[in-house]
Amino acid sequence: MSSKHLEYSKESASSTAERLLHLLKTRGPQQASDVGDKLSMTAEAVRQQFTKLAAAGLVEAYSQVKGVGRPSQFWKLTPKGHQRFPDTHSELTVQLLDTVRQAFGEQAIDRLIDMREQKSREWYLQELRDAPDLPARVARLAQLRSSEGYMAEYEILEDGSILFIENHCPICAAATACQGFCRAELAIFEQVLQAQVERVEHILQQARRCAYKITPVLN
Repeated sequence: MSSKHLEYSKESASSTAERLLHLLKTRGPQQASDVGDKLSMTAEAVRQQFTKLAAAGLVEAYSQVKGVGRPSQFWKLTPKGHQRFPDTHSELTVQLLDTVRQAFGEQAIDRLIDMREQKSREWYLQELRDAPDLPARVARLAQLRSSEGYMAEYEILEDGSILFIENHCPICAAATACQGFCRAELAIFEQVLQAQVERVEHILQQARRCAYKITPVLN
């Protein structure tokens, strides 16, 4: 059975509504009964809260068949709900990228990405310098990425590999406008973790989250 480690600020989930939204963001669609078990609430209390959030346009319900019997009701975030976890300065960032591209060409964009990659790599390497092994490096990276707004967590899988998960992308608009940001981050992860990193889920490909399978480099 895998172990899960979530790194995020508990302050962001202070109210019941925010806790519910945060749970849907980090865990995907949920049944009221399962949410109740996680948050020590009754299923009916959870349904009442979800109904209020639905009235505000933040969540929506849908039915799904699970085994034999009546369809089960699940709740998920709407696009408006996802916007509660904002893309950092998205409109301004995209405008700046477009301006740089028009004024100086694609090479200037590549240079900006390279400079950002270098600064991120140096910071991560500094912060991970005392981590004794791969799991410790992944744990520390999850903390750093969460401090940047990525809502990062990781799971140690049964085969010994590690699944590194980012439930939110605070630079999603910039990454959509210029996917070089995603390529750069993948390279950074490999370098600072000193491991093989494969992206297995990608927000820009309509996944709920970005996820990376991490395995040690074989000598």
